[in-house]
Parts: sequence; structure tokens; C-alpha cells
Amino acid sequence: MKLKRKLLVGIAVATTAAATAIIPMTASNAAVACVTAWSSSAVYTGGQTASQNAHNYTAKWWTQNESPATHSGQWDVWTDNGACGGGTTPPTTAPPTTTPPTTTPPSSGTKMAAAPYIYPGWGNPPAPSTVMNATGIRAFTMAFVLANGCNPVWDGEGGLTGGVHASTIAAIKAAGGSVVPSIGGWSGNKLGPNCATPELLAGAYQKVIDAFGLQAIDIDIENSDEFENAVVQDRILGALKIVKQKNPTVKTILTFGTSPTGPNYYGIRLITQAKALGANIDIFAQMPFDFGGTDMYAATVGASEGLKSQLKTTFGYTDAQAYSHMGISGMNGLSDQQELTTTDTWTRIRDYAKTNNFARFTFWSVNRDRGCAGGGVVSDCSGIAQSDWEFTRISAGF
Repeated sequence: MKLKRKLLVGIAVATTAAATAIIPMTASNAAVACVTAWSSSAVYTGGQTASQNAHNYTAKWWTQNESPATHSGQWDVWTDNGACGGGTTPPTTAPPTTTPPTTTPPSSGTKMAAAPYIYPGWGNPPAPSTVMNATGIRAFTMAFVLANGCNPVWDGEGGLTGGVHASTIAAIKAAGGSVVPSIGGWSGNKLGPNCATPELLAGAYQKVIDAFGLQAIDIDIENSDEFENAVVQDRILGALKIVKQKNPTVKTILTFGTSPTGPNYYGIRLITQAKALGANIDIFAQMPFDFGGTDMYAATVGASEGLKSQLKTTFGYTDAQAYSHMGISGMNGLSDQQELTTTDTWTRIRDYAKTNNFARFTFWSVNRDRGCAGGGVVSDCSGIAQSDWEFTRISAGF
């Protein structure tokens, strides 16, 4: 998040007809029997199998309601193991049409609870239980995991356990919440440039996952050392591919900057390389601020629709599928460039994201979710008149 640049310089930083699917085949017509028929309501993880239209398939990673018959391309979730015959019951639901409706997103399993950023040890951090009780929020994004060599450490110092970040995570979990660590950010010494290979970088990410029993990680890829560095971009994508292979149920999130009309050159590269390298990223989340503009709702929708178009072009998604892999990571109140996002504007942005079934919704940050009209861009309030935790309360309705 770019606020760190200003405030933390001194901190250590095609489907066949349904009738075809149920015509039995004799054993002599196929080399293997069909495994259990695919079900649209079942959850499959990497390595699990299902059959559809007299073919066996193996899931590459977590999936739900993604038909093997239409999701078995090189970059898609299912591997087609070839023809099969006998030994199964017909599918419990009809195969999807070749042009699925774009108004109802698929149950892709990627949608997460809203998780605003919280930064322990900075900006007068609130007690998580106070915010949770006042707003109904049940998840936070924790900033920031940085690097000591190729070792992950909170804020680039101290380690992963035993400090204020670890105790804050424990408090959130004790109150019934969950945490997504944010790895990277605008400033500081980051893992991407410091871990020499995708394998080493994946190992560093794995340490964070293992330390806290995580279900998701957010890679906040920014600045010229990571986002605008092709070698490091590819290293991060390669590492996340390994993470997904080893942890099929852990959601991987890429958070990055954008223009008011969608991803810029580096954002487009990040998305197209994610496909080319088979990184299997769950969510692409943009930070739609610091444009120097005034209408933050229009800018956020413009950036998001641009991202949707890029995901459709790159992955062949429908509108609904693209939205289900997208996130918004905004900035409450005043941004670094004095752009104004009011609570009313944030409510409209939330409703846009909720209506379209976005996967992720967050903002920077809970520390700043307090009123201070005329306070400027500071660490412990939003710079505008508001009730305490109002952006968080709005976000909880996502």
C-alpha cells in the first residue's frame, strides 16, 4: 500500500448433448471404467477424480461447479484422462450449455469474507475484538510480511512468532475471526527480490502458511523491485504455483496497482504470465486509487471492468467467472493523492462488488477507520468526518 511510502520511511520496511452422457458403454469399448460421476455441488481438491460424458478427469486444484467437459484445457482446473466406460451413474445435473448465463456467477469457491487491512504496531492499532464487536467484521488482512534475507519476518524484523503481529493474529482467532497475511507492500525489504528461485520463495511463503495454519495468502506486489520487474514477477508466479500444488485449499491472491481503466502494462503482464506459467492464481485484486481523480466510484468501476475484460481475454472466462476471480482493495477517506472516498461512496463500491460476486473486498486500513476531518493523510484516521469503524462496518456487508 502506497501510504507506507509517505508515513513509514523510518520504519523497518463445447459440451455434448445430455443424452450422450448417459448412454452406457461396454467394457470392450474403453480401456478403463468410469470413476464416480461429477457433481456440480461437490468440492474437489487436487488429485481427486470425476467422470463426465464418458471421460475421466482429475482435478488439478480446488474446484466446485466447474464442469470437467468445459474446464479441461491446458490452463484450466481439470485434466482429461481420456475415454472411459461402465461402472458409473449418470451425472446428477445436466451438463452446462455452451453459452452459460453471465448474470449469475458460478459457485467457484473463491469468494472470501471482507478482510480490511490491519497493521499492528503502527497508527494506534485498535484491539481486534473492539472492531469485530462493533462492526460484525470477521476477517482481517495483516500487514506486512517482509524479508530478512529469504526468511519471512513481520515488518522485516523480529521474526514471525512472538511479536505483536502474532499476538494480534491470536486475538483475532480467539474472537472467531480469520487472518490473511499480506506479503510485500510498497516499501521495505521484500521476499520476491531476496529469494533467488521460485522454489526458495515458495519455501518462504510456506513458512508463513505453516506458522499460522492459513487458508489464504495475499501477495501485495508493488513498486519497481517486484511489480515492475519481469524476473521477480515470474519468480512470484512460479512460487505461488508451487504453493498451490502443495496446499490446494489455500487461496492465492495477487494485489497490485491499476489505472482508472484497468491493468496497466505491468498488470497485464502479471495476468498473462500467470496463465503462461500455470500459476493457478485464485484472485486478482486491484488497488483503485492514487489516480489524481475525484470520482472514486467511477474510477473503481472503470478499473474493475477493465480487469474483467483482461481476465476474459486471457483465461476465456465469462463475465461471471471473471468477477469471481477479482478483488477490490481500496483506501478509505483521503488517499495519498487527496482523492476522497466517503462512506457513501464506499457503500456504492461495496454494493457493486457484492452484486457482481467479487471474490475479495478490502481497504487500507482499519487503523485509519476513525474520523479526523481536515486531518490529512495520516496513519490513525481517515482525514474525513466519520464514525469510528464505519468503513469496516460497511465492508462487513460484502
